[in-house]
Amino acid sequence: MTDTLTQPTSVASPFLVAALYHFVSVPRFESLREPLQALCETNGVKGTLLLAHEGINGTIGGPDDGIRTVLAYLRAQPEFAGLEHKESRASKMPFLRMKVKLKKEIVTIGIENIDPNKVVGTYVAPQDWNTLISDPDTIVIDTRNDYETAIGTFRGALDPKTKTFREFPEWVRQNTGLHNKPKIAMYCTGGIRCEKATAFMKDQGFDEVYHLKGGILKYLEEVPREESLWDGACFVFDERVSVEHGLKEGEHKLCHACRNPITSEEITSPHYEEGVSCSHCYGTRSEEDRLRYRQRQHQIALARRRGQKHIGT
Repeated sequence: MTDTLTQPTSVASPFLVAALYHFVSVPRFESLREPLQALCETNGVKGTLLLAHEGINGTIGGPDDGIRTVLAYLRAQPEFAGLEHKESRASKMPFLRMKVKLKKEIVTIGIENIDPNKVVGTYVAPQDWNTLISDPDTIVIDTRNDYETAIGTFRGALDPKTKTFREFPEWVRQNTGLHNKPKIAMYCTGGIRCEKATAFMKDQGFDEVYHLKGGILKYLEEVPREESLWDGACFVFDERVSVEHGLKEGEHKLCHACRNPITSEEITSPHYEEGVSCSHCYGTRSEEDRLRYRQRQHQIALARRRGQKHIGT
């Protein structure tokens, strides 16, 4: 099944972006890396794909034909025949290079024996999500990290303020109040983190555990803005930085010193210097760090003037 945004190719948004994941046993995952890397490069596709014993995860961007070719190749592999993906568009190539990586996990929670193929929460369609999270018997949890939740979240959701997904299990263990209501509703960017988060919650004895099918991206695609309970923008892991309702490209930029998303207002901060610092990281960087970043930014500026893209951007 394919989740496709019905938005025509245009001069303004010539690149197709496909976000995908699939949990399935893949004992031969290592042998898939080289042919997949070569296929992507041949077809002008860039991004990151993670392969592990437990499946595949990643986001890729490129010309429509190139993305279709890569997706067809993946679905031709017996393990990935049921692969689903979500589509959006980008005005510029959203990735710098193509990387196919071999990993222990396709999304790292750091706990063995958490297998979404065996135990997982109940999927909730975007059209039914508002009803669930508006129920007073429901606790809503954002499973993303702090730099993601900083620019957008669902109203009333708990923010664990984690730096990495590995911190999430300990946050759950320490918050005994999560047992005070019968329902737990969880969400993340595209759905993959919630596969393991809900499996973990079930393992911890929570009974009614739900998660948003397709994640925030699917919600922003399908739920009209006037009906939405989402506030802000959704952080994405590519050069677009964020997307909004209708999966329109957001207005955030990325601080290349700390990798935090920043708003147009934050760019006016006296602590903001392109490629060097922002209000999030200024006080955590030494003058030596900032000097090094300035030198890098100078090289980026030179590359731009030559019409090239610096590898560090």
